[in-house]
Amino acid sequence: MSKEKQEQSPSAEAQKIEPPKSIFAEYLESFVVTLIMALFGMTFVIQAVTVPTGSMQNTILIGDYLLVNKFIFNAGGDPLPFLPQREIGRGDIIVFKYPGFPDNREKVEDQGGRPYQINFVKRVIGLPGDKIEVRGSEVYINDKLLPEHRVIGESKADQAALETKQFEDRKPGENYDVYYMEEMLRGNGSMRDYSFAAEGRPFTVPKNSYFVMGDSRNQSLDSRYWGVVPRELVIGRAMFVYWSCDRAASNGSFFGCLTSPRLNRIGRLIK
Repeated sequence: MSKEKQEQSPSAEAQKIEPPKSIFAEYLESFVVTLIMALFGMTFVIQAVTVPTGSMQNTILIGDYLLVNKFIFNAGGDPLPFLPQREIGRGDIIVFKYPGFPDNREKVEDQGGRPYQINFVKRVIGLPGDKIEVRGSEVYINDKLLPEHRVIGESKADQAALETKQFEDRKPGENYDVYYMEEMLRGNGSMRDYSFAAEGRPFTVPKNSYFVMGDSRNQSLDSRYWGVVPRELVIGRAMFVYWSCDRAASNGSFFGCLTSPRLNRIGRLIK
């Protein structure tokens, strides 16, 4: 075979090498792919929220920044085969759009903020069809005591974590802590009057709705006051703390998250 024919053979043509991409093109391609994945994730999978109030202390502290799992709860329909999904369960800590008080028909700003605009974080206490009754510092679901570990929690400074001490030993099934003022647990105090599930006036949770309460029971504006959370307002489940800053130590400063970080909170699972 001649040298000219060898150079024109298919095997020789197949070995042609494409010119390498420029470094700029490679970086641009990587950036675009990463950006698309990040936008997809923030839109459909996770969301970042911050906690400005103390209704979930000490489970979640003021100044905690949370990542929220947006896909875990099945919204009805067929679950996606490649994503683990389930129904909302009792004890889940959920992030949702504040629904507002039931008499706020115009959905203007009320005691809890602007309905459908502000995000709330609370623990699910009652599921659809449950009968809820709050008797002092105890919660009853369908006439059975809800197992919650009650702890004395006092707020000594604005935006600071609760100072706690034991009130009772943890019993089987009490998988999370709730906090009350000491006088409340000792039977010398009472909650301010509320509209839903008050003692002697049990409340049944409607279909596709959830009854939620904050873990800091004396500081939480929750379902006891404004009612239930419709399913369509649920954003997702709080997963873990990705950053935290001590608002009390920084006196609410804009730079407080840089000057007063709580490094021991980073990575903490929310449960």
